[in-house]
This record gives sequence, structure tokens and C-alpha cells, in this order.
Amino acid sequence: MMNITTSYLTRAELWLYITTLVYFLMNGAQIFETLVFVPKWAAAPPDNFKLLLDGRGASLKNFWIVFHSLHEVTFILAIIFCWKIDFARNWLLVLFVIHFAVRVWTLAFFAPNIINFQQIAETQAVVKDLAARTARWQLLNYIRVAIFMAVSIGLVPLCVRLFNLRP
Repeated sequence: MMNITTSYLTRAELWLYITTLVYFLMNGAQIFETLVFVPKWAAAPPDNFKLLLDGRGASLKNFWIVFHSLHEVTFILAIIFCWKIDFARNWLLVLFVIHFAVRVWTLAFFAPNIINFQQIAETQAVVKDLAARTARWQLLNYIRVAIFMAVSIGLVPLCVRLFNLRP
């Protein structure tokens, strides 16, 4: 580890704490959505899919775009400001790769399926195996949220260790 100034350490701590806080806030929203909202629209497909429609239900698209974007900016800033601290940089990079992989999974699987479920609600189309697709989405969402929670929990010991660098 290079010679770290107090000023550098303060900025590193600040951005690590901010990204940890934002991650935990995001997880709170994900847990609420997973335990309260998802069971409502997934309970009776396609009848309850109308809950996913903008103007007729809860529009979460903009919320998640803004929240994830904000979090990813703070995560990248934490990496940048912790770069000279080897253990922090390395652990943040590992956590970010896991986080990024789950985001790619979200964009490749979860988002397209939600969009499809919304289209089904708008058109009242009959879709084969819809209940099974909905149940699979819901089950995989539990796994996705658990991974996001594990990443955020992985930030906590890093915060503690970084704080302990102070004389």
C-alpha cells in the first residue's frame, strides 16, 4: 500500500460509506418489492399483470433506472477513491464484478420478461406456460436479490477495515 494521506483516506472512507448506504437503501427497496409487490402481480397471471402497467399500477421502471444508476456511480467513485488502498481496491473490484454480472442478468432476463408481462397485460394475449414463466421469474428474483444483499453485506467489513486504518 502506498503512502496514504489523511485527506486521501477521508475521501476513500466517504465514498465507500456512501456506496454502502445507497446499496443498503437499494436492497431495502428490492426486499420490499420482492416480498410485497412481486407476489401480488405473480399470484394470478395474467390477471394481476395490470399492476405492472404505467398509469394503472406501480411504475417502477424509472425508479430502478435512477436508483441503480446512482448506485453504480457511487460504486465506481468508491473504487476510484480507494484505488491506492490495495485490499479495498481489490475487494471493491471483486464485489463490483459480481454486482455487474447480476445487473447484466437483470437486463438480459428480468427486464425483458417484465416488459413481456406488461405486453400480455395490455393485449390480453394467451401465452403458453405463463404461470410457470412467472413462477420461474419470481424464484430467480429471490436469488438475484440475495446476491445483491450479499454484495452489500460484503461492503461492511471493508468499511470497518478501512476505518481501522486511522491512527
